[in-house]
Amino acid sequence: MDLTTDRPFDLTDAGRRAWNAIVADPGSTLLCSDFDGVLSPIVRDPDQAWAAEETVTGLARLGTKVGKVAVVTGRLVRKAVELGKLDEQAGLESMSVLGLYGFERWDAATGEFDEPYAPDGVEAAKAELPGVLAGLGLAHARLEDKRLSLGVHTRELEDPHGALATLEIPLRELADRHGLRIEPGKFVFELRAPGVDKGDAVRRLIDEVRPRTVVFAGDDLGDVPAFEAVRSLRDTGDIDGLLICSASTEQNALVELADVIVDGPPGVAVLFDQLAQALEA
Repeated sequence: MDLTTDRPFDLTDAGRRAWNAIVADPGSTLLCSDFDGVLSPIVRDPDQAWAAEETVTGLARLGTKVGKVAVVTGRLVRKAVELGKLDEQAGLESMSVLGLYGFERWDAATGEFDEPYAPDGVEAAKAELPGVLAGLGLAHARLEDKRLSLGVHTRELEDPHGALATLEIPLRELADRHGLRIEPGKFVFELRAPGVDKGDAVRRLIDEVRPRTVVFAGDDLGDVPAFEAVRSLRDTGDIDGLLICSASTEQNALVELADVIVDGPPGVAVLFDQLAQALEA
């Protein structure tokens, strides 16, 4: 089935080839999605970022048709499972969730969580961070302890953009002192252990599943390595790849890399629904 006439989105040529490859052979498809900004809306309090029912329903609908569904997120894996109610959703019985960029993992088939211990650098940075923020006059920035990483959010401050600019150099210096890397995002800097990013996580899933087609839906800077990993494998002819940008006014890093741009989680839900319809047809 070719979506030239009935797709509701504009796809790149590579994206159209991938879409048609999925429809032709859904069982050899790996579908990956970020959590925040893709399955769930961006909200002021990340602990309240419950996944939208329509996006999870769409993901579950595809989960019964494609070879493998996975969520690849910067969140703690337990929090992603909780906020998505992913352990309760029919159709996602064989999905995997890779948390903290791939450091953690949960598999629905077994219900088991793999959660490594935090490196010493994270604990040392955690102890030092409040003093750094106070010295910058940003003591009210919200801290998010992800056990293996630390998030510093500015969204709730009076000048979130200015606070990000003030924070960047001091946080990079803090990260360097403790052997960590800094990950920028939507009104947040995250300090985390080096060595794993979403590109690594996606490549690990590809090695496990051996798919012919890979889909990745993302929205933020942390998804760039995953997009680049899929594009690299696509360019060498190893896979077909469909890259979905869940767009917002806060971040456009993925726009030039994407095969299709949709309007946030509602647009993701529509695209998932359209793809499920194509598979059912």
